[in-house]
Amino acid sequence: MSKQSTADTPSVAPVDLTRRPSIEELRAVIHPEGMLQRRSAEHWAGRLYMRKISLRITRVLSTVTVITPNGLTYLMMFTGILAGVALVIPGITGAVLGALLIQVYLLLDCVDGEVARWRRQTSLTGVYLDRVGHYMSEAALLTGLGLRAADLFHQDGTATAWQWAFLGTLAALGAILIKSETDLVDVARARSGMTAVEDSASVPRSSGVAKARRAASLLKFHRLIGAVEASLFILAAGIADQVHGGILFTRIAVVVLAAIAVLQTVLHLLSIVLSSRLR
Repeated sequence: MSKQSTADTPSVAPVDLTRRPSIEELRAVIHPEGMLQRRSAEHWAGRLYMRKISLRITRVLSTVTVITPNGLTYLMMFTGILAGVALVIPGITGAVLGALLIQVYLLLDCVDGEVARWRRQTSLTGVYLDRVGHYMSEAALLTGLGLRAADLFHQDGTATAWQWAFLGTLAALGAILIKSETDLVDVARARSGMTAVEDSASVPRSSGVAKARRAASLLKFHRLIGAVEASLFILAAGIADQVHGGILFTRIAVVVLAAIAVLQTVLHLLSIVLSSRLR
C-alpha cells in the first residue's frame, strides 16, 4: 500500500493526541491529495473500499497512544502469516478464514501508515518493517496453499502428495524474488551514489520488451500472486472444491500460481535489466 509507516518516537511538532480529529481534518493529513490516485503505489482494494474503512479505524486509534504504528505493522505481519497457516485447515473453512485474515492484513497495512502520518511518526524503520511484512505474508499464504493442496489430513485416504507443497513453496519463492528484484534496484543505485529511480525509467529500452510489458500490464495476470488476489483465487478454488468434492481445484490453483510466479520472476528481471532503472 502507499504509505510510510512507523517509528515509535514522534518527530517535530507532534499533534494533539488527546483530541479525536474530525474525518475531514484526518483525511487531509493521512490521505494527501494524489495519494489514492497513484496506481503504482496504491492497491486497487485500497482505492475501492479499504481506505474508506481504514480512515474510520485510524480516527478511533488517533488518541490511543498505547498502540504504536510499529505495533500495528507487527500485527499486520502476524495476521498475514496466520492467513497462510489457516489454509492448512481442510475444507471451505480454511479458504474462507484465509481470505478474511488477508482482508484484516490489508486493513492493518493501511492503518499503520495512516496512524504514523497523523502522529508524524514516520521513519525508515517503519518502511523496512512494512516491506518485510509483505514479503513474509505473501510467502506464507502461497506456502500455505501448497500445504493445503498436499492434503495434510488425507481427506481422500491417500498418502500426502508433497509435490504440491513444493509447488506452493516455489510460488512463494517467486513472490519474494519479484519483490526483491524491485527493491534491489534502489539498493544498487544507493551503493553507486545515485538517487532513487524515477517511474519513467521503468519503461524497457527494447521496443519488443516494452510491448510485452504493456501486454502483461493489461492482462494483469501477475497480480494473482499478490496477497489479496491470491487469497480470493484460493477462496474461489475452495468453493469449487466444496461443490465438486475433493481438492482438484485447489491443486489447479497452486499450479497456476506457481507458473505465474516463475514466469513473472523471469519477465520482471528482464524488464529491469533492459530498462533505464540501473543507469
